[in-house]
Amino acid sequence: MNYPNGKKTNNNAVTNRKPKQKPDFSNRGMTLEEDINQSNQAYLTSGRAVIHKKPTPVQIVNVDYPKRSAAVIKEAYFKQASTTDYNGIYRGKYIDFEAKETRNKTSFPLANIHEHQVEHMKKVCEQDGVCFAILRFSQLEETYFFPAEKLFQHWDRQNNGGRKSIPYQTIQQEGHFIQLQYHIRVDYLSVIDEMYF
Repeated sequence: MNYPNGKKTNNNAVTNRKPKQKPDFSNRGMTLEEDINQSNQAYLTSGRAVIHKKPTPVQIVNVDYPKRSAAVIKEAYFKQASTTDYNGIYRGKYIDFEAKETRNKTSFPLANIHEHQVEHMKKVCEQDGVCFAILRFSQLEETYFFPAEKLFQHWDRQNNGGRKSIPYQTIQQEGHFIQLQYHIRVDYLSVIDEMYF
């Protein structure tokens, strides 16, 4: 599927410390999105927060009906450029964030984030919302909470001829490592508690 501008999409909690224990291999096969959806469901069930994945508005153009009980979408387009992946409310604060995975071990490519998403995040921050990215290095099995304000610095530097990725070591320093857990896989609200409350 493509955005209306014709560009293809690229689909690819609080401590700054690395984990002291051995990596948790129970996550193999799970995507970051699945882990966050599970976490959000746990937050909702416990009454802690209401945060959901935003649906992406899609215009279906061509559908094939091979059988009466089955329809196959053959062609569809994004109606508009999406904003970020998730939003909701926690402790009276608006929460808005993007979730991205990379197989790269040494840096996070800024090409994984779109300009309209950064612009949206900036507007959320201007309104005093809590905005951030959750970044996962899938090959390293590490997940980080990365504040939007830090992301903006790297984004603006890139637009001024600087590096087009954020080094892994920088994400370790400027972000917050999230240890994967069983009940709440990606407990990003614990990071928010320390940073904002």
